[in-house]
Amino acid sequence: MCGIVGFIGKKEAAPLLVEGLKRLEYRGYDSAGIATLPNGSIERRRAEGKIVNLEAVLNNTPASGTIGIGHTRWATHGIPNETNAHPHATDKVAVVHNGIIENFQELRAELIEKGYTPYSETDSEVVPMLITRYLDDGLSPVDAVKATLKRLDGAFALGIIFAGHDDLLIGARRGSPLAVGFGDGEMYLGSDAMALAPLTKKIAYLDEGDWVVLGRNTVTFYDQNDHEVSRDIRETAMSGALIGKGEHRHFMLKEIFEQPQVIGDTLTGFFNPTTQTISMPDFPFDLAIIPRITIVACGTSYYAGLVAKYWIEHYARVGVEIDVASEFRYREAPMPEGGLAIFISQSGETADTLAALRYAKSQNQSILSIVNVPESSMERESNAVLQTRAGPEIGVASTKAFTTQLTVLACFAIALAKAKKAIDANCEARLCKAIAEVPALVSEVLNHDEALRTIALEVADARDVLYIGRGASFPIAMEGALKLKEISYIHAEGYAAGEMKHGPIALIDENVPIIVIAPSDSNFEKTASNTQETVARGGRVIFMADKAGVAKMADHAMASITMPNVDPFVAPILYSIPVQLLAYHVAVHKGTDVDQPRNLAKSVTVE
Repeated sequence: MCGIVGFIGKKEAAPLLVEGLKRLEYRGYDSAGIATLPNGSIERRRAEGKIVNLEAVLNNTPASGTIGIGHTRWATHGIPNETNAHPHATDKVAVVHNGIIENFQELRAELIEKGYTPYSETDSEVVPMLITRYLDDGLSPVDAVKATLKRLDGAFALGIIFAGHDDLLIGARRGSPLAVGFGDGEMYLGSDAMALAPLTKKIAYLDEGDWVVLGRNTVTFYDQNDHEVSRDIRETAMSGALIGKGEHRHFMLKEIFEQPQVIGDTLTGFFNPTTQTISMPDFPFDLAIIPRITIVACGTSYYAGLVAKYWIEHYARVGVEIDVASEFRYREAPMPEGGLAIFISQSGETADTLAALRYAKSQNQSILSIVNVPESSMERESNAVLQTRAGPEIGVASTKAFTTQLTVLACFAIALAKAKKAIDANCEARLCKAIAEVPALVSEVLNHDEALRTIALEVADARDVLYIGRGASFPIAMEGALKLKEISYIHAEGYAAGEMKHGPIALIDENVPIIVIAPSDSNFEKTASNTQETVARGGRVIFMADKAGVAKMADHAMASITMPNVDPFVAPILYSIPVQLLAYHVAVHKGTDVDQPRNLAKSVTVE
């Protein structure tokens, strides 16, 4: 969600800024722009839509200068257009902003009263206006920023340049991530390491409340109390190469087909092939005495957490509370003494999840985060971290990040159950064998791609689609519905199959496809019965089950996908694949933007 790049050095800034913005496209955006300082004056180039539109503007009207800032905007206040695109500027200062300024209306009214005129609908514009006011009062650029930061409420990451100061670039963060990159006679700002990877491997992250003053050869960090501080410089593991689609039409499809590899890569961190056992890293807490677990996440990561709740409660016999972060963070929930709080996020920067993490820390919980980005805020603020090894996920709709999250959570559930002595050696061996077989089985499931492409034609014209499942398949039904909504814009809902009679069955007629997730487990017969109830009311059923399950329902389903016969423990991972492929092919058939669906962002760094 929104992306910032900044550069100060000896080279022309504009090409580097555009390259950095391209690497941030995966975050989601609806306009883009840059500002540079040719001859000391501020020049801006902005465009609605994709970065290719900004490149066209720059081809017609180049922007020179060896210092600059760039931005990809995901609209919050104000519609997506060139006027509302960043950078926002006065004749004295230009600013790019990620986040939301919550008190912008109050500040805007104050500035208008003092004679400053806004031109956009955005909250962000008050930042350059306020800095300009302090500059007009005689403050230096650094002091003007210092005074401005104290007036801002909300979440933000900022990049700031000043007319007449081509050796000064200022960054600040509160709630939104920001990194500094170190070069030879040049310095960089970026929303994440991916933006800076082609330019430098040396990265320092701003802590919460930090701000930083950069010159070509200098860097000074300040904390939220304006005290000069040092921040660790680390080597980023990000590759400088732009990530391509390979032979695939979209990043999403490429990432779906990468799942056998990345699940296998993730497993190598926990599974010992010699002993055929699962082990966790050394935690600063004892799994054996944890009384209760709280899981918090958003979106797809929340559904991964729901599957984990089934696993942990069933196998480890530990109670689990789970909530979406945007609700949990405001409930001020009582948390158990000695409890473990697990936070799940692909980016490790999700604003609501990060805020919930900080609340849990204040309640003396042990913090375990499951993230895909090694240098994220959540990793740095956790007691322990379990890495998914999905690699960069560019498609906004999460696929491989989800299944690697499930893989990590499955391994954790086994380790917890063993520590709690809730499973015996035979059960442990069975579960470990099941999880070890997943990468190969995912490859097998991917062979259904053509069949799902055909089935997608039956779904693409629907107005409403229902997904149903029971037990650990219920979260997969919800995840399947989310995927379809995200990229095809078809209304879809996931329901617990046993709840159909409590309302949703009223929606069913011959125009409503019902996707049934039905592995052969203890819930199969009940799910099959619920399926027959939908068929009796004209529903068009797409049945996903193993060979025996499909045979039982063959006369009732419009179409079927025959899945491998697997241990019910790992079925949620395997059954995630066909619902991803179905959503993908429906979206392609409808002609939507699969990788960057409308209104969505990859990394949600604002509320």
